[in-house]
Amino acid sequence: MLRVAVPNKGSLSEAASAMLSEAGYRQRRDSRELVMVDPDNDIEFFFLRPRDIAVYVGQGTLDVGITGRDLLLDAEVEADELLELGFAASTFRFAGPVGDFTSVDQLEGKRLATSYDGLLRGYLAERGINASVVRLDGAVESSVRLGVADAIADVVETGNTLRAAGMEIFGEPILHSASVLIGRRGERNPAAEVLIRRLKGVLVARQYVLMDYDIRKELVEAAAALTPGLESPTVSPLRDSDWVAVRSMVPKRDTNRIMDELYDLGARAILVSSIHACRI
Repeated sequence: MLRVAVPNKGSLSEAASAMLSEAGYRQRRDSRELVMVDPDNDIEFFFLRPRDIAVYVGQGTLDVGITGRDLLLDAEVEADELLELGFAASTFRFAGPVGDFTSVDQLEGKRLATSYDGLLRGYLAERGINASVVRLDGAVESSVRLGVADAIADVVETGNTLRAAGMEIFGEPILHSASVLIGRRGERNPAAEVLIRRLKGVLVARQYVLMDYDIRKELVEAAAALTPGLESPTVSPLRDSDWVAVRSMVPKRDTNRIMDELYDLGARAILVSSIHACRI
């Protein structure tokens, strides 16, 4: 039975459970459940703190897990990213009092507060910057005002909290993070391949729609250039031998633009359908 770690709370939790449900797996109905078995799919889910998931997977206690890329790198364990899952995107940045810093090079000899000390130490070591790292569990943006640090490194979404604390972002992003599926380094669990295929199917289903339309035969090549699909579009004959029906997957974000271009080309009966699941 495949043993999978799932975030039990926070921004990763609901999105991870929703994605697993879309992939056909049973999920818990009570947030107090810590373990849930899905016998139909021969899989067992363990609901854990997002920060602990990389540790369990890295030690081989659990086979795979869903966590953030930032948490994976911060844990410094024997685990690798298997698949980016497309939600919980964030950016890890430096910030300091307004006007105090403009470059990362200015951090030499400074005190830096963060909740991600492993990730930050690795970043500084790669760039040869000697700075003191102060680990805090939360409210990192208050550390400068309280005299604990000269600058901070933290996850930034809107930046509103930093501005309220009289701080500003400087330097290039330390890391672009997102939700990821992870597995133990150097191991490839065959039982995890089905899970990975299903999650990839969810990602494709979320990013694409199925488009059907009718078009005259002589315009098929031009239409296919607009809707090339993943391999090639499906073209089927119609009762009127001058026309054919075309079916193709197109990026969801481009749906209306492609419909307009097809209509201008001469396509009619243009229909769009959602994709609930797929295997590519």
